[in-house]
Amino acid sequence: MSTSLVRFLMGTIVLAAVCWSILSWQHPGARGQEAKRYVYKVVDVPPDNTAMQNTLNEYGAAGWELVVIGMGDMTSPRLVFKK
Repeated sequence: MSTSLVRFLMGTIVLAAVCWSILSWQHPGARGQEAKRYVYKVVDVPPDNTAMQNTLNEYGAAGWELVVIGMGDMTSPRLVFKK
């Protein structure tokens, strides 16, 4: 057998193994476990550090996790939390 044919066959076997493992993998939620459900909350805060820190601490203490910070009306930050 030539080395190029051996490389081709080895590559084909590896590719087939990778494809098989991807296709046979199941998401944990597919095995009878219910998928996690989240609730989201959008909060506009004044554009000063103290107000933002107080808001972050308040929602964090209540179990909310900060997901993203955006600019709502381009003058005040908009915080998006999930729980």
